[in-house]
Amino acid sequence: MKQQIVEARFIRTTLRFDAKFHLSEGLIVRSTIKKSPYGNSLISDVTSNIYCPGIFRRNYTKSGVPFLGGGDIQKEELDSGKYLRAKSTPNHEILAIKKGWTLVTCGGTIGDTVFANNLLAKCWISQHVMRVIPHKIKEGMLFSYLASNYGKLLLTTNTYGSVIPTLNASNIANLPIPNFPEEFQERVDSLIQESARLREEATDALEKAKEVLSKYLNVSFRKEYFKTASVSSVDVWKSLQHRLDPPAIMNDGVKSMQDITERMSHTTIGHIKGKVYRPGIFKRNYVSNGIPYIKGSEIFLANPFRRCDQLSRTLTPFIDEMSMKEGQILITCAGSVGDIKLITKEYEDKKSIGSQDIIRLESSDELYTKEYLFVYLQQPFVYDYIQSMKYGSVIERIEPFHVESIPVIEPTKEICEEITNIVRHYMDYTYRAFNCEEKAISMVEQEIEKWNN
Repeated sequence: MKQQIVEARFIRTTLRFDAKFHLSEGLIVRSTIKKSPYGNSLISDVTSNIYCPGIFRRNYTKSGVPFLGGGDIQKEELDSGKYLRAKSTPNHEILAIKKGWTLVTCGGTIGDTVFANNLLAKCWISQHVMRVIPHKIKEGMLFSYLASNYGKLLLTTNTYGSVIPTLNASNIANLPIPNFPEEFQERVDSLIQESARLREEATDALEKAKEVLSKYLNVSFRKEYFKTASVSSVDVWKSLQHRLDPPAIMNDGVKSMQDITERMSHTTIGHIKGKVYRPGIFKRNYVSNGIPYIKGSEIFLANPFRRCDQLSRTLTPFIDEMSMKEGQILITCAGSVGDIKLITKEYEDKKSIGSQDIIRLESSDELYTKEYLFVYLQQPFVYDYIQSMKYGSVIERIEPFHVESIPVIEPTKEICEEITNIVRHYMDYTYRAFNCEEKAISMVEQEIEKWNN
């Protein structure tokens, strides 16, 4: 149990009487920042504006400007599936952002920071994200400071709200920031700008690979949400689980899969060189400094290691089975089903492990390469096909044998090589972007740590 004596004048200054605030590590960080040999300013001194839009009615459409929430901005793929149009969105200009801004989640999950690149600048962002616009400071420097452990603690200290934690603009504006030297700022900013560029390159490479495969498959797929159909008892009997429920029978992905397998050579995932598996359930022993444990909801974040739990190195079973290896394909199999992730080298570097609610797919096949399978499984009709196999009335699930049964269209050698090469570039860009951002943030943390020694 923590306890501390707080002077009355400090309570009058902060207007906070809750113990959580006065015993927070953020106040210790403030005293550390005061030791800066360069002097200090407030965030408000180095920004031109800090704001978030107000609440507004959303009229979603099937196409338009991508609309992202606080959880979406941290993902590698900026696609929430939600779109807005200017004509049906009043004051939509305030939803837009620009490259170089630092975005901070300010409702629910507090203090997660993202550097806005050109891809994010094409989206509209919700009112649960604070816009911090740099002015008298390098763009990457402001982001790296707020994204560091010190910045995170400062941001989360001033939250308020008993049910939904909230952070407002004045909370951020009044945070201290050291007057880092210009040369140091330039080095940090250069790394963050390079990271932003590489993430854009990675996204472009993945989209190119998807386009190449889509043209090769030439599948006519359109998702229809309201439909009726008649199905013969023979088809039901031949199906994987003899399912009678409409989502399994009246599925657009199943129909598209039937059409394409009738005209193109194919096999199933279970018949390629590789393996499909899922670790067993185990008791989790959480520690403050252990093995990074990545859950299914976190694997699609650009940097899941900032918020993930840590598990004991000695008390955690199935570590070999759960280890995340470069080139592994992960498939979410509980709750949100069928989302696909290709593991890049940073997960190996961190010696991270993944949840038991993620199916692993590994391929050593020369034709059905891991890169080809990664792109194939993200085709819209394949994703929809996977949805037809879900079971469970509360938490929907799929199992490894479902994945093994998925038909895979046989690529030509040329198509396989082209997609494999593109995806390898995607993996390289992703890994380098991660390292650049990590290095920049680490530089800031190491600089601040010097003042405390």
